[in-house]
Amino acid sequence: MTSDLLAPLDLAFWNIESAEHPMHLGALGVFSAHSPTAGAHAADLLAARAAAVPGLRMRIRDVWQPFSFRPLAFGGATREPDPGFDPLHHVRLHAPTADFHAVAGRLMERPLQRGRPPWEAHVLPGEDGVSFAVLFKFHHALADGLRALTLAAAVLDPMDLPERRPRPQEPRRGVLPDVRRLPELVRGAVSDAGRALDIGASLAVSGLGVRSSAALAAEPTGRRRTAGVVIDLDDVHRVRKSEGGTVNDVLIAVVAGALRRWLDERGDGSEGVRPRALIPVSKRRPRTATPQGNRLSGYLIRLPVDDPDPLGRLGTVRAAMDRNKDAGPNRGAGAVALLADHVPPLGLRLGGPLAGQAARLWFDILVTSVPLPSIGLKLGGNPVTEVYPLAPLARGQALAVAVSTYRGHVHYGLVADAKAVPDLDRLAAALTAEVETLITACGS
Repeated sequence: MTSDLLAPLDLAFWNIESAEHPMHLGALGVFSAHSPTAGAHAADLLAARAAAVPGLRMRIRDVWQPFSFRPLAFGGATREPDPGFDPLHHVRLHAPTADFHAVAGRLMERPLQRGRPPWEAHVLPGEDGVSFAVLFKFHHALADGLRALTLAAAVLDPMDLPERRPRPQEPRRGVLPDVRRLPELVRGAVSDAGRALDIGASLAVSGLGVRSSAALAAEPTGRRRTAGVVIDLDDVHRVRKSEGGTVNDVLIAVVAGALRRWLDERGDGSEGVRPRALIPVSKRRPRTATPQGNRLSGYLIRLPVDDPDPLGRLGTVRAAMDRNKDAGPNRGAGAVALLADHVPPLGLRLGGPLAGQAARLWFDILVTSVPLPSIGLKLGGNPVTEVYPLAPLARGQALAVAVSTYRGHVHYGLVADAKAVPDLDRLAAALTAEVETLITACGS
């Protein structure tokens, strides 16, 4: 294993982090246990298998040598093997619990130790003796959603996947460009400058006339609460087939309707509320999940929380997503993450804290989708029954929503500031109710 410079977006995630707003992804997997000792056995398996996964041995170290062989990396960071790697520093077995989400919320509060490979696996035995859960945490600088899935799958039971030919690796780039490519590079630079101006202008326009809700904003407390919701994927397909659009359109519209129901029930009111939702878009294809580095852009849409008509909300979401797809993931206010490629490492380091504080000016809520394999996942022969993806919470924001489909079900994972959203379970219930409302509205 050799060291690699962090990609610009990885470095941005590394520097945005603060004690109150750790930048790690999470996934809470619930397993059906074959025996009361299955959780302890699972912890032993995770520790043993982690030692053999190269990606889990990688730590992140700062680069401060201005006259090193990588002068343009000054202020950046590298991903390199940890010579003192010990899986027992990363895999922890906890006491039995009756509430996996209550424990997961407290664990999501804690930043990962930056001197070690930035990941953890927490095994939570169930008090019932017939289930256990594993909370995986991966720093966003170590992995995006697809890469985190690859790393987690490497410590689960082997899956029978179709054999794929290895893709050719891109040649390592040197510090200076190949002079034969200068005309191409100049054209690319001009194009990049135009794209940056377009993104900046779109971002400025996106903030005009924004009407969100105080319930979606939070002063940083560092405390976290999580919740999970399972809905039948067949119900989602019934709505999609009736009204058109994509599964993702329906799932986003469910979030909009649930927010409306939740705001009205808690007395905050939904009238005129149209928060900006950031919908991350992976630019990495599933077959290229192995290479390091985040490959993310995003779409920005206004959630029609103020619309009382459930089918009207779905139509608005569908139209907004269609416009974003027509424009592509390289332009528009949601593509701000792409600007990290044009900032030198030292700028990302110095500007990271400011960028983290400015997230509230960019979007009001994160709604992200994390792909999962359709094949059944197991650990020690114990099958996964539920998988709740958990997204990081940006500074100034009270709520993040992540969603995955797994074996015929949709799993919503909710992460909230515990002080700003003490009633997260009510929002979870509103998601379930909104699906029923959509089914009834479309006559399915």
